[in-house]
Amino acid sequence: MLARVIGAGVAGLCAAYALARAGAAVELVERAAAPGQGCSRYAGGMIAPWCELESAEPLVATLGQEALDFWTREVPVASVAGSLVVPAPRERAELSDFSRRTERFERLDGAGVARLEPGLAGRFDEALYFPQEAHLDPRAALQSLADRLAALPGVARHFGAEPGSLASVPDWTIDCRGFAARDAIPKLRGVKGEMLILRSEEISLSRPIRMLHPRRPVYVVPRGNGLFMVGATMIENEERARVTARSVVELVNSAFAIHPAFAEAEIVESGSDVRPAFPDNLPRLIQRGRTIYINGLYRHGFLLAPALARRAAEVVLGGAYFPEVMDAHSGERATA
Repeated sequence: MLARVIGAGVAGLCAAYALARAGAAVELVERAAAPGQGCSRYAGGMIAPWCELESAEPLVATLGQEALDFWTREVPVASVAGSLVVPAPRERAELSDFSRRTERFERLDGAGVARLEPGLAGRFDEALYFPQEAHLDPRAALQSLADRLAALPGVARHFGAEPGSLASVPDWTIDCRGFAARDAIPKLRGVKGEMLILRSEEISLSRPIRMLHPRRPVYVVPRGNGLFMVGATMIENEERARVTARSVVELVNSAFAIHPAFAEAEIVESGSDVRPAFPDNLPRLIQRGRTIYINGLYRHGFLLAPALARRAAEVVLGGAYFPEVMDAHSGERATA
């Protein structure tokens, strides 16, 4: 049985990996010259299912818990150091609201924050600590997954190619094109995300820091070697590859509120892309005949891709049916 997977972002690589591990012959097709060149490249890489309950449906946290095992055991590229959530100055109410909507955290006072992150000593009087959560470097994770996939038997990879250029006829097609699949899934919308990578030798952080603010929330994720990813923006905009000056200013200002040394950090990179989402921001497996679409992962690509990929593989290989992502919340299975 030949399964063709279209797209080599995190969803496509996870789907190809799940299928190949289950014994299927896999053909991975990607129009870019290398894997991970789409919006997955600009992800924060936070495997934080319980933090995400603050704004996401419980389904996201349930599916996201599978990602913790996947990225720490199956493809061990994530660090389990937890997540630290702090309030912006004079915004303690935001932390209380966050705590009411989330789970599996510990409350910390200022001394607890200092013990956990000495670089933030004296900066925050209270915080929430989610000890079971993890983080990863998306680009390193995608490359590791691509390398593991290449080592599996029965896998053919075609980069810089379109599906129509291949002579083979697949038994199943798994479409993981993200927002590019809107030609087939009109209900998809694009949500633009923008990020910065900063370099500072004056700051040391061991885990993602989320700072809550009613207008300018931000997260800072350590990437090692003095590098930090700063992100937060969610813009209802389908314009790719343009980071606005306003977003740069807001991201730097918010990072500065976490640690003043970020004001002097070097901007190593800026980037943006469009993440695919359905109107309810929940993911879908959409089956149309022998084609399955994995889409609508919104800003939870690394968190949701392993669970969606596993389910897609079980649909292909065993005829399984998963109402939680196939039609329970959308009322649709064969259409979208």
